[in-house]
Formats: sequence, structure tokens, C-alpha cells
Amino acid sequence: MTLTAELLMLAYSAGVFPMAETRDDPEIFWVDPKRRGILPLDGFHMSNSLARRIKRSGYEVTVNRDFPAVVEACADRVETWINDEIYDRCVELHQMGKAHSLEVWQDGELSGGVYGVTLGAAFFGESMFSRRTDASKIALAYLVDRLNQAGFILCDTQFVTPHLASLGGQEISRAAYQSRLRDALQRDADFTAPTVPTAQELLQRRTQIS
Repeated sequence: MTLTAELLMLAYSAGVFPMAETRDDPEIFWVDPKRRGILPLDGFHMSNSLARRIKRSGYEVTVNRDFPAVVEACADRVETWINDEIYDRCVELHQMGKAHSLEVWQDGELSGGVYGVTLGAAFFGESMFSRRTDASKIALAYLVDRLNQAGFILCDTQFVTPHLASLGGQEISRAAYQSRLRDALQRDADFTAPTVPTAQELLQRRTQIS
């Protein structure tokens, strides 16, 4: 089966996503978990230590500055499901305006980030990485804020890792996920619309939501 950008978008709209066994394995299989991971946009858990880290600043957050580098960094690990075909199609989706990245920079270097695909008011979080302490947590904090500001109602994380669970990630049934997905696909949201907030603005909004 040839993986195309159009096929990918159709799969996401049906609640299915692609994976490869390893970076070097050319074969792709489709996944539709019985228990689906989501990050509730009104339930992101920001610890006091993370809030202090964000407040101290010393980093820069950007959106779509270097999408290929974020995907490459996510794939640069001993075990990864991102093979060359998935990488190429994600970059193609980005060029079509359907995939986006959020980057965290420190000392001029890319230290963390997250990327995903958007469809309607659903954000399908694909992967994230961290090269410095808390860089991926900072990225997620800014991502959740952006999704809320842009009108998204679903943040799909595919699975829930201990890292995501500590930040508020939850598992829901396939049926519950499909219901949320249908609702999200009927709405519109624009990932690129919001400006990147200052640390103070982000923390102030978190306080208002809590």
C-alpha cells in the first residue's frame, strides 16, 4: 500500500493512525487502539515546578519554524515508529498546512518540541521530544494553551505514557473517542491563528482556567 497525504487524512478522520516497527522498516501498519489516549484541554496538569520553570524563561517558543527538524528529532531515538515514509508524508502534510510543530529553543538550539496533524477542531499529537530538562513539558504547556485559544476541542495523544499521565493525559474507550472525534470534525479551528504568549500570559490563563 502506498502511503499518501490524502490517505493519511482519511485515516485520521476515521480515528486510525500509521506506525512502523522501526525507523528502518519500510512496512507501515494501521492502529486503532481499544483504549485511546487524549489530553483534555481543560485538564492539563501544570505542576508548581513546571510553572516556576516557565516563569524563569530562558527559552523561546516558536510555531512551524522548523517542522522537519522536530519530526527528525522525534525519530532520533533507539526505538521509533517514524520511518522514512511516515516522515516524508508528515512533511508533505505540513507543506499543505495540515501538520504543525511547536518548538522550544534554548541558547539558539532546538531543545524540545511537539508536532501533530490538524483536522477540523481535532489535533492529532504525533510525537514530542526533549533534549533538555522540562523542554517537552514546556512545549506541551504552550501547545495546550494554543489549542484552547485556537478553538480546538480534541487533543489526541494516541496512547498515554507515564509522562503524559503526569500532565493530565487520560485513556478513554474507542467508542468515547469516536464520539469526540465526530464532534471535532464538524467544527473549525486554526492552529496558526493565536500569537505565542509570553510566559506571564500563559501562566495567567492557566490560573484563570484552574
